[in-house]
Amino acid sequence: MSDSKRLLQNWIDAFNAHDIEALVECYDEDAINFQVATGQPVIGIVKIREDFESFFAAFPDTYAKVENLIGDNDWAAWEWLGGGKFAGEFLGAKPTGQTYQLRGCGFFQYEDEKIILQRGYWDKETWFSQVGLDL
Repeated sequence: MSDSKRLLQNWIDAFNAHDIEALVECYDEDAINFQVATGQPVIGIVKIREDFESFFAAFPDTYAKVENLIGDNDWAAWEWLGGGKFAGEFLGAKPTGQTYQLRGCGFFQYEDEKIILQRGYWDKETWFSQVGLDL
């Protein structure tokens, strides 16, 4: 397994364990996480931590299964199938108890074994409609 694939697998394992400390450890202090569907990148480890805390509080049983994992030099990418239940407040909305299942992909750029750039692609309309959120 290439280093970038190994590093991404570490991130995936931490994500599925909902281990925020291990996730944050994967990032460079000034990393950028751009989930394209949101329209705004999250910059810096403090904001990235806050996003994970908020997401896991709202979707405490969330999971992501690897469908494809590739890596080359300082880049790695994966295709995933994920899901979970909307069980806590999220983006100011009260939980609906509805579940979601969604496919997406993510790209990770590494420098000195830390994520410096993450870009994720998933369908916001599909996700929000499944859990009862307004766009």
